[in-house]
Amino acid sequence: MPTSAQSTHRTRVRWFILSMIFIVTVFNYVDRATLSIAAPRMRHDLGFDALAMGIAFSAFGWAYTAMQIPGGLILDRLGARVVLGVSLITWSVLTFLQGYVHLFAASAFIVLFVLRFLMGVAESPAFPCNSRLTVMWFPSQERGLATSVFQSAQYFALAVFTPVMTFTVSTWGWQYVFFTTGAVGVLLGLIWLRVVREPSKHARVNTAELEYISAGGGLPTMADGPSPFSWRQVKAISANRMMVGIYIGQFCLTSITWFFLTWFPTYLIEAKGMSILKVGLVAAIPAVAGCLGGIIGGLWSDWMLKRGFSLTAARKVPIITGLALSSCIVIANYVQSTAVVVLVMSVAFFAKGIGNLGWCIVGDVSPRKAMGISGGIFNLCGNLASIVTPLAIGWMIKQTGSFEAALTYVAGVALVGAFSYLLVVGKLERLPSEPAPDTHSASSRAPAESLP
Repeated sequence: MPTSAQSTHRTRVRWFILSMIFIVTVFNYVDRATLSIAAPRMRHDLGFDALAMGIAFSAFGWAYTAMQIPGGLILDRLGARVVLGVSLITWSVLTFLQGYVHLFAASAFIVLFVLRFLMGVAESPAFPCNSRLTVMWFPSQERGLATSVFQSAQYFALAVFTPVMTFTVSTWGWQYVFFTTGAVGVLLGLIWLRVVREPSKHARVNTAELEYISAGGGLPTMADGPSPFSWRQVKAISANRMMVGIYIGQFCLTSITWFFLTWFPTYLIEAKGMSILKVGLVAAIPAVAGCLGGIIGGLWSDWMLKRGFSLTAARKVPIITGLALSSCIVIANYVQSTAVVVLVMSVAFFAKGIGNLGWCIVGDVSPRKAMGISGGIFNLCGNLASIVTPLAIGWMIKQTGSFEAALTYVAGVALVGAFSYLLVVGKLERLPSEPAPDTHSASSRAPAESLP
């Protein structure tokens, strides 16, 4: 229990926990992006064509997606601190080892695919852990900002570390981008395990902060003991119309992310003729815009909630606006100026950041005793895009010899996501912890009718 329980001054440990979540998530995305930064040089050195590179990009997504439900089960059993700490150390070691794939000559592609696949397994619990920790540590009126902060880590990672990684590739070779990021990640994982705790077990949090979190709709004692698992619960969550609409929206939002994480540097080099060093600087600009959009989206959502708007309006309006505006990425097909192309990409990524509140909604509506499995299902559906997007774009490039079809595809899925939130999701309400006995009839009703 907290040692400062008698203090009348409310502690602010939750913001320290959020800063740790942010840092870990930054390196989550830095490690994911290493291959996209190394790809142009790797393709040259190892002889991979566009489709082979697309398959290598997708290896992470296959495992990451398949492991979401098992990862959610493990999370509900062991808690976020241990699961995320061990995951971070494991995926960082796997990142480090990718620097040696060239030593395997003809088998280099197979070794790279296996390492990326295992990396996807290791990273699978990361975002469900983030979501679970923010629900435990933050009241509802602060959760939009908290979620947008850790979500913005993906943009921060690209903005700050893309120039660093491209400089590393240019100066020392593509292998060293894996060596450096992997080593830093292992160190960070050890720090995480030492300093992060859940609310009821943290030595620095006091009763006033715990009561503030609880009174505002947070769940500070959620991890006190393992949660039971039932396939009825999985079926009730995944068949609910509100959740299905959220899943579709997240797939579309994540498709935009994976274009920027995988093919965007190659687009700048091959379609716009930039050098690897220039790509490092230019690719950071949309990422900065995305980071800014993410923070604005969270603040906008929390502002609406504090001003008396319903949870449904406060969460859905920024998401629909962001997804609809992201479709402007297709404009890049019709302009020649590199400056205008970068502006269009920046606006699209800024808008995607505004709409990046899916994890906040999962915290708002998931059953209290099934946060891990609910987050796992959500992330599974969203990260199908990590498989589909790299492969689809690689195939389009190989078939057409250009990126025009790829950008049209990304714009189209953004609009599909906006319409899903507008027409399918409906009212946002928390699902019950125990599914109704008749799951067939319960899943066909609106969320409000499922509540006791």
